[in-house]
Amino acid sequence: MPMRPNALRLSLLTRWTALIVTLLVLGMGIALLLAHFLPGQPWLVLGLSLLCILPIAIITIRAQLQAMLSLFRALSGTVASYQDGDFAFSLRWPQNDELADLVATHNALGDVLRKQRLDLVQRELLLDTMVQNTPVAMLLVADGSAIVYANLAARQLLHQGRRLEGQRLADIVQQAAPALAEALARASDGLFTSGEGEQEEVYHLARRSFSLNGRQHELLLLRQLTLELRRQEVQTWKKVIRVISHELNNSLAPLASLAHSGAELVRRGQTERLPQILATIEERTRHLESFILGYARFAKLPAPRLAACEWQPFLDSLASQAPFTLDGQPPAQAAVFDAAQMQQALLNLLKNARESGSRETHIGLHVSQAQGQLRIEVRDRGPGMSGAVLENALVPFYSTKRSGTGLGLALAREIAEAHGGRITLANREGGGLAVTLILPLLDRNEIRV
Repeated sequence: MPMRPNALRLSLLTRWTALIVTLLVLGMGIALLLAHFLPGQPWLVLGLSLLCILPIAIITIRAQLQAMLSLFRALSGTVASYQDGDFAFSLRWPQNDELADLVATHNALGDVLRKQRLDLVQRELLLDTMVQNTPVAMLLVADGSAIVYANLAARQLLHQGRRLEGQRLADIVQQAAPALAEALARASDGLFTSGEGEQEEVYHLARRSFSLNGRQHELLLLRQLTLELRRQEVQTWKKVIRVISHELNNSLAPLASLAHSGAELVRRGQTERLPQILATIEERTRHLESFILGYARFAKLPAPRLAACEWQPFLDSLASQAPFTLDGQPPAQAAVFDAAQMQQALLNLLKNARESGSRETHIGLHVSQAQGQLRIEVRDRGPGMSGAVLENALVPFYSTKRSGTGLGLALAREIAEAHGGRITLANREGGGLAVTLILPLLDRNEIRV
């Protein structure tokens, strides 16, 4: 503990110097006294002086060192207590010297560690409260599948509210729903559905591995998505209904008007305008048919039928339906994908490129293979996309065009993901957009029938 500011401060060097000088003066005094009573006998005087002064010196120095050694032992004990997480100890040194400064610093360190420990305990309590009350089921599994930690949601989901710590994950999974057991066996993140009918629940499983205290652990997170997905489903249906209703109204209202006009012309005998009216009706009907078929294709996209496809015939067929410039030579190796679906996806991308306002000569298609991936890129020199449009462009039914359905890019994304790939969009330097289909590079031997 710190000394009072007005206390007399004597350093260790001063105290020990004073002690030694005192012992020397005392020894000299004893020697002079003995020399007075024993004249002419210097060796006897020296021996008796040493015999008197040595016990006094040993007792005095031992007393001083004993207090210091006790302090050192106390310091060692408190350090050991700190290592064990016990910071309740403090020390006291009665002298105002360097050892008092050491003790004061040591006590201050203990106060800091004690405060940090209390703060840490408070944080742990707060974190445990948050984890226990989160709706996400959490399981911490040690190497060897022993459950180390489980929150309330995990207990309710997997063990009817009972404790899970100390049990084996494999034993718990055997009692769980088959869908959960299958999801855990996949050893990867993903969605799975448990239950049937009105009892159907959708979950997302996430798993992360890490090392804790030198042992491998895995954190499993099970999140129920049923309500969230249902809300999203309702919003999607509302948007679909609005889009379809808008498109049907835009087509049916002119059709009704044209039909009425045609009937009026027939009644008057003025049939010379009938071919034009019928042609307009046919055009609007075909547009409506194309619109409905677009939704049907998106909703009923079948699983891709993989087959080897030579690039030149595929690109020639694509060019006959939508003009583009081939940038570079296609790979010599045949591609493996569903040619019909891939052509449908690329036609949508080329149609978007043409509708962007880009010249046909500036619409390019580039095919490359690298690092086990097949990349098919459609480029244009239109205005590109803003940040907000880029974020939503792949969302079904999202469109910035007045007559757009918002299904072209969404359908291309569905086709790419059905092939195990993905789609990316990026603005080009100098203006324009680049849409890239990135697919896994397969060969003929990897085709599964």
